[in-house]
Amino acid sequence: MNKVDSEYEIRKQICEIGNRMYDKSFVAANDGNISVRLGDKMIIVTPTGVSKGNMKPEQLVKMDIDGKVYGKNLPSSEVKMHIEVYNQNPKLRAVCHAHPPISTAFAVAGIALDKPILAEAVVLLGVVPVAKYATPGTEEVPNSIKEYVNNHNAVLLANHGLLTWGETLEQAWFRMESTEHYGKILLYVKQIGPAREFNRQQLDELIKIKHRIDGTTEDSSTSDIDISNLSDYQIEELIKAVTQKVLDKL
Repeated sequence: MNKVDSEYEIRKQICEIGNRMYDKSFVAANDGNISVRLGDKMIIVTPTGVSKGNMKPEQLVKMDIDGKVYGKNLPSSEVKMHIEVYNQNPKLRAVCHAHPPISTAFAVAGIALDKPILAEAVVLLGVVPVAKYATPGTEEVPNSIKEYVNNHNAVLLANHGLLTWGETLEQAWFRMESTEHYGKILLYVKQIGPAREFNRQQLDELIKIKHRIDGTTEDSSTSDIDISNLSDYQIEELIKAVTQKVLDKL
């Protein structure tokens, strides 16, 4: 596959993800934006003012990460936060932004998705924090997400929506789907009753699975504490502290 074919395939993939966003009601009207990185300096990004459910490959915008646009169409006004993601972590190749209703509701409420209740969420997603509020389309937005890019897989944008990233476009999209699903389960649990969170042993097993998947090493600091002489209350508080420490590293 030559360079031109490769770029066109990426454009088609972005359009396909845009269709999925729209079909799942993660966006309305002209909401949302998607980008994929080409090489070190170039990106393909969705244009401003176009529905994600009705995009054509030729409408997408090619630009460099310094802001120079190649072609007549203008990029999304929120492309700055995409560029910030790429600048913060060169391994990342795709970014998705949308307004999934449940994730966005948590963002509006300022509530992070950080409860260890689903194995898949712990292993594949990790904590989804809330970035401080930033006016859309301004420099405040990329500044608000800087601290999260290298330590998380997604971030809720306060009073705004959800931003996810990945080493492929499919991975960035799956993280968006997973975040919304996680939020839906949490919402249902809040209506039914208290969540039964994983205990320390269960979390340790999940973290081991995550390390095997990621090819990373374990941090023994979560498994060398003697709890034999602690009260039930102290054990419960310790589990909470360890859980947060572990999840912060996901």
